[in-house]
Amino acid sequence: MPNSSSITHFLLLSFSGTRQLQLLHFCLFLAIYLAALLGNGLISSTIAWDHHLHTPMYFFLLNLAVTDLGAISTTVPKSMDNSLRDTRDISYAGCVLQVFFLVFLIAAEFSLLTIMSYDRYVAICRPLHYETLLGSRVCLHMAAAAWACSFLYALLHTANTFSLPLCQGNALDQFFCEIPQILKLSCSTSYLRELWLLVASACLGFVCFVLIVVSYVQIFRAVLRIPSHQGRHKAFATCLPHLVVVSLFLSTGIFAYLKSPSISSTSWNLVLSVLYSVVPPAVNPLIYSLRNQELKVALCQLIPGCFQKQ
Repeated sequence: MPNSSSITHFLLLSFSGTRQLQLLHFCLFLAIYLAALLGNGLISSTIAWDHHLHTPMYFFLLNLAVTDLGAISTTVPKSMDNSLRDTRDISYAGCVLQVFFLVFLIAAEFSLLTIMSYDRYVAICRPLHYETLLGSRVCLHMAAAAWACSFLYALLHTANTFSLPLCQGNALDQFFCEIPQILKLSCSTSYLRELWLLVASACLGFVCFVLIVVSYVQIFRAVLRIPSHQGRHKAFATCLPHLVVVSLFLSTGIFAYLKSPSISSTSWNLVLSVLYSVVPPAVNPLIYSLRNQELKVALCQLIPGCFQKQ
């Protein structure tokens, strides 16, 4: 069995051994990837271009679009390349980078979603203090803290994972490099160190989840006290996309990692991993722009010939 010092590459899980299905996988992933690039790119460009959207809510949405672009670009292009070339290889350095950027961007996304729930809480429950609590300087500091903490968090996980001795081969049961799959290759009890770090991360994630839930409990209580139907509808319209994105992000990830052993077949693992790593970055732009009239108007002003329905 090779040890970690002799491993020069890893073998990723292939979607299919049939050439026709490999090409189908390439085409499907290409379509999803292009949709994600287009959607997140348009949202980022529109928010940066239109000064009417230079508000805390859209500033954090811009950051979220950037994380989605990065997250899907970390895993999908390599998987498409392998399918097109009929190979499973990823270099050792490529695997390290994939783990680092994936952990970094997922942590940043969860942090940003938590901050965005706080933004909606202040906007609806404490509107008179909105400019004070979420001024431009405060928003920059919060976003910088989210990115910096996520960077250090990913650096710690990556260094800890790849410092372990690996002697159970180099085949990963996933179509991208993932920490739990790499830990399965370890033959040392040192992997418990990383497991404890993952447990601590889960506890930290649970705290963020509780903060999001508490924020939305307060938001819904405040919205239900709004006397006018139009006011309630407008408040719900600004919160619903964020709530849907949070639900999609958490439900797919939790189901992928806490699924029953009875559905742990290779095909199910592939489907679930696609659900939590590929689908959210592709559909998030659609969720955020579907009922957001301000964003629709700005998009139609940015894109020549766009027809804005009155």
